[in-house]
Amino acid sequence: MHDIDVIVIGSGIGGLTAAALLARYGKRVIVCESHTLPGGAAHSFRRRSFEFDSGPSFYCGLTSATSLNPVKQVLDVLGESLESVSYDPLGHYHFPEATLPVYSNTERYCEEIGKITLQGAKQFKRFEERLLPLYEAMKGIPIMALRADWRVIPVLMGRCLPSLIKMLPYLPLVQASVGNVMDATVQDPWVRRLIDLECFLLSGLKAHGTIAPEVAFMLGERSRAGVEYPTGGSGAIVKALVRGLERWGGQLLLGCHVEQILVDSRKVIGVQLAKGEIFKAPIVISNASIWDTYIKLLRPEDFPHSCRKAALDTPAIDSFMHLHLGIRAEGLENLTGHHVVVHDTSKDITVPGNTCMISIPTVWDAILAPEGHHVVHAYTLEPYTGWERNHGYEQKKRDKAQTLYRALERIIPDIRERVVLELIGTPLTHAHYLRRYQGTYGPAIEAGQAMFPGPHTPIRGLYRVGDSTTPGIGVPAVAASGILCANTLL
Repeated sequence: MHDIDVIVIGSGIGGLTAAALLARYGKRVIVCESHTLPGGAAHSFRRRSFEFDSGPSFYCGLTSATSLNPVKQVLDVLGESLESVSYDPLGHYHFPEATLPVYSNTERYCEEIGKITLQGAKQFKRFEERLLPLYEAMKGIPIMALRADWRVIPVLMGRCLPSLIKMLPYLPLVQASVGNVMDATVQDPWVRRLIDLECFLLSGLKAHGTIAPEVAFMLGERSRAGVEYPTGGSGAIVKALVRGLERWGGQLLLGCHVEQILVDSRKVIGVQLAKGEIFKAPIVISNASIWDTYIKLLRPEDFPHSCRKAALDTPAIDSFMHLHLGIRAEGLENLTGHHVVVHDTSKDITVPGNTCMISIPTVWDAILAPEGHHVVHAYTLEPYTGWERNHGYEQKKRDKAQTLYRALERIIPDIRERVVLELIGTPLTHAHYLRRYQGTYGPAIEAGQAMFPGPHTPIRGLYRVGDSTTPGIGVPAVAASGILCANTLL
């Protein structure tokens, strides 16, 4: 472990992206991962021949040549690729009063909305028409050319001037919330609830808390590049990034827990592992959350008190209840893969247990389960507060999982009789395996209230990537954070 240029703490998508690109650029890089599996919140795991996604299961533009997805662009640079399965409709939203199939094709999606509210469908079309030009304008500014310092200006002026000019009419949207766009285009209460739901699924926040470019990107990618599921599950993306890292000389160390970032005179000098071993390097990139980086990995005397306070004051989105099931598949030939169930429309969609997300990836990729079976992953928001591993823990797990079972019964009425494998995860599970502060999904930084910080920190040589840095939450966003950080370091 001599002559290391960069140490990356954590092998989430952001950390792997930054590490693999830096290796591709000729740097000597190691990635230290606490878990025995790489991928962070996107890792997959196996139980009794069932392969489960631990987190994200919805992807756009993984293989399309026209895709803006940062994951696709990084894999191209690394010389790696993925196999995927395209599908449409991309899923169904189940409300108490109606079920809405969600199509990639915008015209068909609006037709389905029109069956519920004709006026609302016209308004949703205006909403899309306001956002999609921003996506089209972004297409000429490749994420692989961007960085997070002033040097981005000559790059953009030299390579992307026509696209920048094209972006000018849409600059007010760049920092606007989706709620601002919705308020200007949509009055129908049902469609407003639908837009809130789509934003919530994307960012963990409703429309007024989600930035407009994030939804513009989502709408553009799913309608232009298409919706895909990677063959082999979300773990296939992680494996491709690890292959790219190692192809270019980088190294991934699993079961290698970093206890502390070592700092001398406000400058990084390396990291200390849990067993006391020290790796030295002039650059350290933390893929840990903002809370874990500033509160656990650094000593209070290593950086300004204001940074520690800012980390502690950063609001966090709740954690999750997870239900991973292996079920018998007979009689389920017409099943679709993605579902969102809202139990009670009189309650806010962000109320824990009210909105349940469901993924059945074996609809597209049968190798994830034994023959004749399906893999099911259902999850819903759940606060960390109040959870303890005490004598009532197992019963509380089972009680809290009932809202997920009730959601699944909207899709598969006899789901309970089909179960051959059941795994229930809680916020404690989330926090333990991902080593995330309170098992959170990420920062609840609302559009217009504050901005996600960039990769820089007050400590020389210490950088950050992941969902608590720009551009924020979601697989494309964290991959983009890794690109911005790697390019900034060059």
